[in-house]
Amino acid sequence: MALMDFIKKQFIDVIEWVEDGDGVLAWRYPIADREIQYGAALTVRESQMAVFVNEGKVADVFGPGLHKLTTQTLPVLTYLKNWDKLFQSPFKSDVYFFSTRQQLDQRWGTTQPVSIRDKDFGAVRLRAFGNYGFRVTDPKLFHTEVSGTRDRYTAAELDGQLRAYLLQHISDAVASAGIPFLDLAANQVEFARQLREAVAPEFTKIGLALEAVTVQSVSLPEELQKILDQRIGMGMVGSDMGRFMQYQTAQAIPKMAEGAGSGSGIAGDAMGLGAGVALGQVLAQNLAQGLQGGAMGGAAAAQAATAPAAAPMKADEIMAMLEKLGDLKAKGILTDEEFAAKKAELLAKLV
Repeated sequence: MALMDFIKKQFIDVIEWVEDGDGVLAWRYPIADREIQYGAALTVRESQMAVFVNEGKVADVFGPGLHKLTTQTLPVLTYLKNWDKLFQSPFKSDVYFFSTRQQLDQRWGTTQPVSIRDKDFGAVRLRAFGNYGFRVTDPKLFHTEVSGTRDRYTAAELDGQLRAYLLQHISDAVASAGIPFLDLAANQVEFARQLREAVAPEFTKIGLALEAVTVQSVSLPEELQKILDQRIGMGMVGSDMGRFMQYQTAQAIPKMAEGAGSGSGIAGDAMGLGAGVALGQVLAQNLAQGLQGGAMGGAAAAQAATAPAAAPMKADEIMAMLEKLGDLKAKGILTDEEFAAKKAELLAKLV
């Protein structure tokens, strides 16, 4: 009977893995009750590594190449050569293959806005998404920490944990990059580099390497998007304050037209428009005086000198302009220096 069992018993002499699908990170060779024949060939292809596990413990790790399983290459086989028991060895051994090629186009993104601290606006809420790529670099560590004795383990099963690592370190990446929040959209490459450096150690702890991270989009909250639009408009008209106030006035005219149709909000819009026009006149006058000194000829200069002076501003007009300048400063459109200079200029007119 023992002889018949011996004859029926299957012996494994070739151990290999031909990957049959994407996303498989670990695969156990189906040995079951069959014995590994002494001197069997273990074939490990490029982009693979193999782990030999005996009695639940990792005995050895094999890289790409052809390996003959003998006592010279794997000393634990000494215990498997029980010829007197017709290979009915009490030792159970398993071979696990691991794919070491890059797992590309793994998606990450913020399901909910993430709060970060910004040097310009304090606490802001960020939405971002992109993709990343990783690979298995330490199969022994990955086997003991993640995949275990599973017949197969895929990237999809690990996806949620890896995305959590990325989202957890977004704030660290923004802080390390030192990029103002409004400039993140224009510096996505640097943001992605800082995010990869912040997250890579978490991957290393489980036997993985984070190879690449991309940031495809950074979404601004609605209120900050409006400020960004204003800065873009400021860039279009230049740094001249007179032209900027004219730009602001032009932006307010459509709102006034809407208010005129409904009969509401006209007084407030008119007050803002009046203050903007008045401030634009003052700034335009200052600009004209500066240009007259170097660009106007003798006759033009004489004519400008005899021109009637602008009507003096009233105290309530000056205060209205100061309030509007304060609002622009609060929104980040004016710097502290620009606000202080214009404030001093306007307060001097009250004397």
